Amino acid sequence: MSVITRSRKSSVLGGIALAGAAALVLAGCAAGTSSEPTESEVEARDLTLKIGTILPVTGSLSFLGPPEEAGVGLAASDINEVAEETGLTMDDIVWGDSGDTDNKAYATTIQTLISEGVSAAIGAASSGVTKLFLDDAVAAGIITFSPANTSLDFTTWDDNDLYWRTAPSDKLQGEVLANLVAEDAHSNVAVLYLNDSYGTGLNDVFQENFTGTGGTIVEEQSYNTGDTTFDAQISAILASNPDAVVLITFDEIYTIGPALLAAGYPAEDLYFVDGNLKNFSADDKWPADVSLEGAKGTTPAGPSTPEDFQTRLNDWWVADGNSELTDFAYANESYDAVILLALASLAANSTDAADIAGKLQEVSGGSGDGEKCESYADCADIILGGGVADYDGYSGPIGFDEVGDPQEATVGIFQYQADNSFSRIDL
Repeated sequence: MSVITRSRKSSVLGGIALAGAAALVLAGCAAGTSSEPTESEVEARDLTLKIGTILPVTGSLSFLGPPEEAGVGLAASDINEVAEETGLTMDDIVWGDSGDTDNKAYATTIQTLISEGVSAAIGAASSGVTKLFLDDAVAAGIITFSPANTSLDFTTWDDNDLYWRTAPSDKLQGEVLANLVAEDAHSNVAVLYLNDSYGTGLNDVFQENFTGTGGTIVEEQSYNTGDTTFDAQISAILASNPDAVVLITFDEIYTIGPALLAAGYPAEDLYFVDGNLKNFSADDKWPADVSLEGAKGTTPAGPSTPEDFQTRLNDWWVADGNSELTDFAYANESYDAVILLALASLAANSTDAADIAGKLQEVSGGSGDGEKCESYADCADIILGGGVADYDGYSGPIGFDEVGDPQEATVGIFQYQADNSFSRIDL
């Protein structure tokens, strides 16, 4: 058995149903049914799949790095656990840092992953970062598989069928967020958003849906990546006297959030999104005496993560000397991304990126003609037996459409407690 770890031997490189909110099922055209398997397709496999990561070890989304890497590593270990039975081994992962659009760690990482000959790169978390290296990955013929990209732009990207994601687009999160704010009886809302593809896209969808409920946007302020001072934006927002403030940010929340609270704005009228929804209770960067109790937020979350799965993720992560996980954001989606790649490789009987990409819709259930299964081992048995597997994972049914977007996805709603931790409230 080969066990994948996050050790430095592989160096780090420089809806289903929603309570209290609307569910959106993303529908797409399904591919045609698969032909009957040939004898060569059901014979034993002998495959070694090599993937890399381009996830945020540093930068404004670095809080997402640990859960995403844990999801990738645990999935690879589960795949290798049954390698003798399936004939597919996950080679040592080439771990890489995406950084952000400011420190540009992705530029080195993507070139290293290409030179290492990976079939697929897991990442990035930031839509803005992925846009900066995606064309290079496509030109090199490798799959880019993001567990966290939500920008609407990827739906129409010219990616030669090599871009996939387990996170839903912001069309869903924007709708859920708008309905949440409206259902909380807010009607005059201010928005502060990051001026990049993620922030502008989510802001546009939120505003369209919120005004559609009869609400009014009383103030809209933006800022750019790398900005460190937000006094003008905060003053404009407070002057508009909003009954709620939506904050579409990344790590800038460490400055913006305490400033709003210090000015007397009530925490229960603040709304967060996936870029800044984090557990601040164990975060030295957040002032211990500043409470977010009552604030709410949304993030693509899939069904509630089972406690036993969270335990397994944490056990894998700490086994390499890391501190315990305090956040599990996008761990489900990261795990499922790796499992889907392995299943597609089995179905194609190939580790060639184009061949794998050609089977991803099928093994996700997007073609609509597979047998349901919920674990890698069970799905692999179906494939090796000559059938079509339809993997339903920790992030949900998935069911890719023809452009690599999940057709079914869920956004969770969370609320902060007095200690600045948060819990899910839409279950």
